[in-house]
This record gives sequence, C-alpha cells and structure tokens, in this order.
Amino acid sequence: MPTALEQIRKMKGGAQSHLMRCDDDGYYIVKFQNNPQAAPTGRILVNELLGSRLAARIGLPVAEAAVVEVQQELIDQTRELEMVLGERRDRCRAGKQFGSRYPGDPAETVAHDFLPEEQLRAVTNLEVFAGALCLDKWMCNTNGRQAVFVPVRVPDAEQVRYEARLIDFGFVCNAGQWDFPDAPLRGLYARACVYEGVTGFESFEPWLARIEQRMSADTIGDLAGEVPLEWYGGDSGALERLIEQLDRRRKRVRDLILDARKTYRMPFPNWK
Repeated sequence: MPTALEQIRKMKGGAQSHLMRCDDDGYYIVKFQNNPQAAPTGRILVNELLGSRLAARIGLPVAEAAVVEVQQELIDQTRELEMVLGERRDRCRAGKQFGSRYPGDPAETVAHDFLPEEQLRAVTNLEVFAGALCLDKWMCNTNGRQAVFVPVRVPDAEQVRYEARLIDFGFVCNAGQWDFPDAPLRGLYARACVYEGVTGFESFEPWLARIEQRMSADTIGDLAGEVPLEWYGGDSGALERLIEQLDRRRKRVRDLILDARKTYRMPFPNWK
C-alpha cells in the first residue's frame, strides 16, 4: 500500500481530489473518504476501486488503482488538505483513501481530459470506448463515461498521438445508492465520434464476452475483498448484495446496449 509523502496540488472536480506523491515513487490522484461526493455512505470509494479492478480484469485501459494511506501528520502539516463544503471547511480525513495513479511525472507528462475532434479521432485505442460502454451498462454508471488522454510515441506519426485511459468510476452502481436505475443514455461518452467504428455486437468484443462468461460472483467477490471495511461502514451484507446484483446483470448488457442504440442520439451511426 503506497503512503502519501507530499501534496502536489488540488484537482478540479466535485470530489475535490488531490495529486499526491507517494513512497513508491508514483503520483496518485487521491480521493478522500470524506470528499463531498462520498457523503453520506462513503461508498463512492468502493465504486472507484471495484470499478477500476473490474475494468482492468476485462482488459480495458484504466489508470492503475490503489489504496493510498494518508497519515494525520501530513494532513496537519499541509494547509491545502481540506474539503470545502459551502461556507464550511473540513480537514481531509486520515487513513486509507482511493488513489488513481498518474501516468508518469506530472512535471513531464500532461494527461488531457479533452482533445479537439481531429486528435480524438486519431486516438490509438479509440475502440475501447465500446468496451467501456459494456462495463458502464453492466455496472449502471449514472455519470457519463470519463477518460483522459496520454501522449504516446507512434513511429512515423507527424503529430503527437494519444491513448485513452478510463478514469472515474465513482458513480457506477448509482453512486452511494448501490442500485441500478438503468436508462438508455447512461454511461455513454459525450462525444459520439468515439463510436463511429461500431458496426454491430462484434465491435463490443472481447469485453462483452468477458463480462458474460468470466465475471462470476466469485471473481467479483475476490476483487471486492480488496476494499477497506471503513469505506462501506463494514456493512458486509450490503456488499454481498451488490456482488449478487452484478452477477445477475451480466446477461443484461446486450439488451442495455440495444436500448442505447434506439435513442434519439443514435450513438452508433454505422451499426446497420
């Protein structure tokens, strides 16, 4: 478990995350147990870790997830480690937090959350957005799909090319509710060009088959076992019910994708 050594800067976004340097020589975007999105149940961090682990297990490119220890001494010494809640300011809570590893040294590598259309279409692994939709439909992500784009070297390319990595799983399983209010547009990436390569269910492979055939209750349970008890109040019954629901939903993913296809947005223009 990496331990935070230094706060680098506060990140944008509702979770009020912080970029931190850790003792494994890595940098992590850290979401704290008492971040505004986590109240009142704290389950957002469970979603982040479990969603990241399941995404990686089916072969999607995700930022490496970890449980990061942030000690009280560092919080006491760092004025910026606080949560702004309206007019109130609370200190970040010490203990085990969720960390998403930054791709390299932030002084040298810039991860973008937006690319112009031309650069977005040239992303080296654009097909993974179809796989991400499989995961987001399975887990009922009530937020739009989020990703960052990291520069990669491509031989003979005239311009910088980018690779997509998936981030932000906090609102899978309907955030802290741990239920599944499915809706056709939920989980879609906001920019439709990422789905132009979708021509049928074959475009959702191999991720769709891996969810249907490999993500058993035992597999999900093993990954859920990595979650710290304090992130869900030690309510093992609630976690077990979540695992059971995810297991049952594996066979629904195809129907949920078809529901998205039929919407007014027509996200898959080349699926005939």
